[in-house]
Amino acid sequence: MRATLNELAVDLATGKVTSSQLVEQSLARIADGRGEGARAVLKVHADKARAAARASDELRGAGLSPSRFSGIPIAVKDLFDLAGEPTPAGSKALAGAKPAEADATAIARLKAAGFVVVGRNNMTEFAFSGVGINPHYGTPANPYDRATGRIPGGSSSGAAVSVADGMAAAAIGSDTGGSCRIPAALCGIVGYKPTASTVPLDGALPLSFTLDSIGPLANSVDCCASLHAILSGDRLADEGPRQIAGLRIAIPQSVVFDGIEPYVAETFEAAVRRLADAGAIVTEVALTAFETVARINAKGGFPAPEALSWHRTLLEEHGDQYDPRVRARILRAHEQTAADYIDMLHLRRAYIAAVRTAISPYDVLAMPTVPMVAPSIAALAGDNDLFVKTNLALLRNPTLINMMDGCAISLPVHAEGDAPVGLMLAAAGGRDAALFAYARAVERALRR
Repeated sequence: MRATLNELAVDLATGKVTSSQLVEQSLARIADGRGEGARAVLKVHADKARAAARASDELRGAGLSPSRFSGIPIAVKDLFDLAGEPTPAGSKALAGAKPAEADATAIARLKAAGFVVVGRNNMTEFAFSGVGINPHYGTPANPYDRATGRIPGGSSSGAAVSVADGMAAAAIGSDTGGSCRIPAALCGIVGYKPTASTVPLDGALPLSFTLDSIGPLANSVDCCASLHAILSGDRLADEGPRQIAGLRIAIPQSVVFDGIEPYVAETFEAAVRRLADAGAIVTEVALTAFETVARINAKGGFPAPEALSWHRTLLEEHGDQYDPRVRARILRAHEQTAADYIDMLHLRRAYIAAVRTAISPYDVLAMPTVPMVAPSIAALAGDNDLFVKTNLALLRNPTLINMMDGCAISLPVHAEGDAPVGLMLAAAGGRDAALFAYARAVERALRR
């Protein structure tokens, strides 16, 4: 099921396929013992999905579909509330939590549009890592090089694998420091991080109320744009099609290429050359303001204290059930004082202003989403120092955008069959519609 949402919508409208057939295909992919279904989808909603698919087919037959996407199967990250179910967030500590009374607002909007939720996706426990390893429920292996068993990226690990493996047409994740874009880049699909304020966080278990955002992982820019329009309630109608010719692309030189693997650098540079050949105006910019983010995050940044404020009681009661690596990251909050937190607020405010000023002459920023090819699960599971180093490297570039309150999208730019590489396009906060227009132009240019 690697078709786009638009392609599936046409197939449904023309009767080429029914929602029931799409859902059965999705469930079959999840259940396929050769795949990663059991690790990518922690809970399968087979009966509910089948019932919703039948209802969608009946509504379409009566001309009453709530949207053109009605009946398409999606999966949702395990941190979103679904009415009548607990919200474990990839943890054993919340396995016995009370069922949610209502769907998260974002998921309720998708259901209202007729999307069919087929299951809950695996994730890094409490969304606190860019690697995607989960010691409680297993780690879904990256679709690339399954023989080696590579990390999927996190924290929306199961979301990326479920889309890349055709278990769902799209998935909904969260992004605090790259958790939609990192797994999308490592698994070879598209991932979007919106301006944080555009999608309501109600009913999503928090990591950092300062940085959290909700975004889609899917098979194309249009897929992500359509899903974001539903999640945000904004039609994004103020931006029309853009051409690659004349597109002003800024390539930051500070921070983003540090320690990059040669293959990733070469693949990124080849993509940029193709854009320049198609008429884009590519400019290298220093953007030294990016160096500020390391200072902001020196003692755990915003996620550590904001997560501790939510987890404090749960840690006291069930701390032994946490992934030790996640617990350690939360407890870094004890390194901060109230004055440290206030300093971070001031530094971030200055950082946002500096970056906005520096990028104002350009349409988009472009950089490698992550600086590496997905390493093996076994290597990171058994070496804590390597895990920490890899996690910081994966989060580094995406976090630059979360910290500036921006919006960003990761596009696959590798050749078919090669190791996945993501190109991240980013813009200032509030420019989601423009970014989607630019990203469509880039996607078209790179597919030729």
